Order: sequence, then structure tokens, then C-alpha cells
Amino acid sequence: MHTVAKMQFKHIKNTAMFTQTDLQQLNAKGISIGQIEEQLAYFEKGFPYLPVYASASVEKGIKCIPTYEQVYLLKKWEAYLKTDKKTVKFVPASGAASRMFKDLFEFLDSDSSEPESLSLQEFFSRITDFAFYDSLEAACKKNEGKCISSLCAAHQYKKIIENLLLDKGLNYGNLPKGLILFHSYPEGPRTAMEEHLVEGALHACNEMKEVTVHFTVSPEHRELFRQLAEQKAPVYAEQFGVKYRIDFSEQKSSTDTIAVDSENRPFRDDNGLLFFRPGGHGALIENLNDIDADVIFIKNVDNITPGYIKPITVHYKNLLAGVLVDYQDTIFHYLNLIDSGKYDHEQLIDMLYFLQDELCIKNPETKILEDVELVLYIKSKLNRPLRVCGMVRIQGEPGGGPFLAVNADHTVSPQILESSQIDLNDPGKRRLFKQGTHFNPVDLVCGVKNYKGEKFDLLRHVDKNTGFISLKSKNGKELKALELPGLWNGAMSDWNTVFVEIPIETFNPVKTVNDLLREEHQ
Repeated sequence: MHTVAKMQFKHIKNTAMFTQTDLQQLNAKGISIGQIEEQLAYFEKGFPYLPVYASASVEKGIKCIPTYEQVYLLKKWEAYLKTDKKTVKFVPASGAASRMFKDLFEFLDSDSSEPESLSLQEFFSRITDFAFYDSLEAACKKNEGKCISSLCAAHQYKKIIENLLLDKGLNYGNLPKGLILFHSYPEGPRTAMEEHLVEGALHACNEMKEVTVHFTVSPEHRELFRQLAEQKAPVYAEQFGVKYRIDFSEQKSSTDTIAVDSENRPFRDDNGLLFFRPGGHGALIENLNDIDADVIFIKNVDNITPGYIKPITVHYKNLLAGVLVDYQDTIFHYLNLIDSGKYDHEQLIDMLYFLQDELCIKNPETKILEDVELVLYIKSKLNRPLRVCGMVRIQGEPGGGPFLAVNADHTVSPQILESSQIDLNDPGKRRLFKQGTHFNPVDLVCGVKNYKGEKFDLLRHVDKNTGFISLKSKNGKELKALELPGLWNGAMSDWNTVFVEIPIETFNPVKTVNDLLREEHQ
């Protein structure tokens, strides 16, 4: 085994830098020689910017659905849920909550004993408004012998933070967001994970009253998630009259990427072992690919609302799903018609207009194609995974969002891009970026089976040239890290994409702990 691996290394520069231990390490992680070779090549050559044709807008590429059409689409989704098709709610939930508490950690490590920043002052002045207040109060009484108000009166603010963040108390500094108490209710507080169970019951419940929710988690927290699901799922199952099917997966070690030093040589830790880092959320395309479902909803774990706001969220979840089913009906009809051979030139033109006007896929060369070539082109473009993406109007500076981008085959199609994928040093591209009217809240509904009911291999639709390289450090040493194409960016680059405008009320992420004090989370 190792002999073969060594032979394959001949294509890599400086093969002498790899040892037998390295090969064993790669084998244990399930990473092939070819993957390492590809990753090292990206460090050498970098990633190209993606050519941008235009920013997507309601005038070009983003659908704004009128009320009368919404009624029709909502009924389509309602009818779909009564079929034997399988729906899954997919929640990336492995991210640590440590960044949520950045200001609190800095205060804990500082020489100051008083909360001087505005964010710290808001945290302490409104501490009773947090859903975790009662749990924190109990931890403070147990560990410090004082309640929170007494600790504040004694200016022992850091004791409160310790009981919130460290393992002697709630340990929130080491937990993922999914396990943090987000919202208060008369019957008791709910974690972000629980809110997703509730949301799933409201928009992804099939005719058999089953709700399937899949969480991606980190290995060290999987058991905590499992215990919480075991404890809480029966409560919500009874409350909403549903049966939950909850499962978990972890980011595969085979999707980790090798780190390099400033000379693009493999970075080694203090023990001399190759150092790998998680490949970013784009690695979750592997997890998504493993799910057996017809329709998959994707939403970040921290973008969740309390009960009184859920109706508008659920409405637009159902609407996006109705759009997906409606587009699939048309796409599947066209593909079956092509397979039958019983089509004429006018029907091919209808299909071409559908590609251009509905899927926003442009290709000027179609004007010179003969019918036989046109059929092959249309089928190749229609027969791929489909996603419908909610897009929210920008309030403030533009960020990652919807664009019409130029693909490797020179066609133009809708893509979700991050600023790092666009050459902002080019005045024209920078202008297009600043013209953006919407951003991506990560609210997706995905159709992952083809017109024959067969599951797409999602790994075949990734644009590997859309990753990026960032500077990090390990034990005080600088290194370069490689991030795989983002899950909703390059990992879905080759999907058909439909952008739909949804209201800002559906987007309520929790990036800092004080976001939980916003009206939308109270």
C-alpha cells in the first residue's frame, strides 16, 4: 500500500519531504495522494477570480413573487408534502460559539475589572433578558455562593463571565451555537437546536406526520446533541403532533486540507506531523451528498427566530419550496420530452427560452446550433441539481450575494459569490459588486434527484477553482490554509439556481451574544 503511494508521489515536487509516517497519516485520514497533489498545486498557483457579468437584481435575475402567485406555489408545496417524496431539513451546526462571546473573552483576559465597552455594558445591564439567565444564576449560586445581582454589586463581573463561558459553569465558550439557550418561553427556554426542530415541524412535515432533521456536528459535541434530541424531541413531537427522525453527521476527516508554510511546503506541528485544517463549510457537500432525500432545506443553525416571528419564516420557507417544485415540474417535463424524441423545433425554442428567461442561463452560441446540438446543450443544462435561494435586500454595505457569473464553458448563470471570489481591484468588477441590491442569508431549498428519480452525485457539480487561501497561525507560527469551495458558493456552482426575494424579517442570525437582545430574539 505504501509502495504504491510512494510511486504516486512522483508527480509532486520535493517528494523527499514526505515520509512513511506522512503516508500513514494520509491513509488514516482517508486522503489520497492525488488530493494532496491538487491542494499543493493550488497553494502554488492560487485561485482565479470568477468573471462577473452582472449583479443580480429584481430587474435581472431575482424573482419578486406577487401575492396571487404565492397562493398557487404554496398549494403546490402542500400537495408535494402529501406524496411519497422525502424532505429533509439540513442544519450545519458544528460551528463553535466562541466567536459569539469574543468581547466577553477579551474582558476576561484583560486587566480591567469594570465593563467599559458599550457591548459589555449592554450585556450586564440587560443580563436578565437572556434566555440562559436562570441557568447562569444557578451556576453562580453553586460556584460563587452569590446570585448575579450580588456579584454585580460587588463588581465581580468576571466571576459571572467565568460561570457563563468556562466548564465550571455553563461552558458556553466551548459549546456550539446549537446547544446555546436562545429564546425564552413561559414553559422554559429553547436552544437553537430546539428551534430548528420546531421550525421543521411547521414547514417540512409529510403526510405521515414525519419530520426529518439532519444536523452536522463536531465529534466532541455529537453526544451532547444526541442527548438533547432524546430529551426534547418527544416534547415537541407531542406539542405539534409529529414524529421526528433526527440524525447527525460529522465533517469527514478526508475533507481536511493540508496547511503550508510561506514557501508552500507542508506545515508540520511540534511533533513533526503534517498539519491539516478543516476544509470549511464547503466540506459539507460530502454530508449533503450522503443524504437520501428528494428535497433538502438548508439553513444555518444561528439564523432562527422565536415562536411569534416563525409564521413569516415558515411562509417563505414554504414559498421557496413551492417554487422549487414548480420549476422541477417544468424541467422534468422537458427532459422526458427530449427522451421520448417526440418534440419539434418550436418546443426546443420553448425550452431554450425557459433556460434563458427562467433559469437566467445565457449562451449566445445557441443561435448557431443545429437542432441535434441544441438538444444536447439543453439536456446538459437542465439535467442537474436545482436550488431555490432566498435573497434579502441589502441594508448597509454589500457583501456576498447573488450575481450572474461567467462559467468555464462561457455561459452565464446565477451564482452566489463571496467578495473574495471577485477581483475588486478591477474598477468594473468593483462597480458591479457595489451595485448589488441583495445578499445571501443562506436560506436554500434543494432538489437533488433527477427526472428519473435518481440521486445526483453532488460532488460532480463542484467548481474546485472557487476555493481560497487564508493566513492563519499555529503555536505562533504563520501558515497558509486552504478552504474548499463554500457549500452554497463553489460547491453548488454547477447547479441550476433560482433567486427569490424574501423579506429581511426572515433573517435573524446570532453572530454575537448581544444579538440575542435584539427585539427579534426576545
